[in-house]
Amino acid sequence: MDKYTHGHADSVLQSHRWRTAENSAGYLLPSLRPGQDLLDVGCGPGTITVDLARRVGPGRVVGLDVSAAPLDEARALAARSQVEVTFAVGDVYALAADDDSYDVVHAHQVLQHLTDPVAALREMARVSRPGGVIAVRDVDYAVTTWFPADPGLDSWLDLYRRVARRNDAEPDAGRRLLSWAHAAGLRDTVATTTAWCFATPGERSWWGNSWAGRATGSAFAEQAVAYGLATPAELDDVAAAWLRWAAADDGWLGMLHGELLIRV
Repeated sequence: MDKYTHGHADSVLQSHRWRTAENSAGYLLPSLRPGQDLLDVGCGPGTITVDLARRVGPGRVVGLDVSAAPLDEARALAARSQVEVTFAVGDVYALAADDDSYDVVHAHQVLQHLTDPVAALREMARVSRPGGVIAVRDVDYAVTTWFPADPGLDSWLDLYRRVARRNDAEPDAGRRLLSWAHAAGLRDTVATTTAWCFATPGERSWWGNSWAGRATGSAFAEQAVAYGLATPAELDDVAAAWLRWAAADDGWLGMLHGELLIRV
């Protein structure tokens, strides 16, 4: 079984709730039109899913997650937004759908956590209709950068990448999306990049506090200790570094993401 490095602590979902179609799937939006059937793999609390559903309605929209933990929140969001979405637990390697079921298959920050992203892409292609599109977007942690310099954040990045790789996952997935698509036999592709930037006081407070919480109270923290990669005291130091960054008047952070549109 794949192991999700982040888990579903509230400090993790806090960042997931911020995600929208505009800030996380802009590369896909020109390909959407009303009436398309759409599958969102790894939907989490559903903020991107609901945004996409607004754009393809009255098409059928299904949001899948490997865990049931965030799905009640996703359903509540869809109900408040008056958007029709079905949310369910699902397996990206064995999607509960017939061949040629969807016009759009979307996965945001999913492939980086999988032990076999190529197999996952093949399965996404199986359920995609001819002429449809698969859209995947993943961060590339190795090129995450920030200011001011802080050894504690250097330690965080090194530790995160080591924990992810201990899970047989790929934290630098963004640069690998094209190669994974090719390995899956998918050649009609458009590769792009975009970045998240956090620099205002509000953005720094939100992102810094999210990661300070993850450093000490999430699956990532539990795994780091269980694997012998960090002690609780070292994780406290990482959390303190995130809070220092959040409080810095000139604090800035950028995260590069690889994106891939695949025509089936």
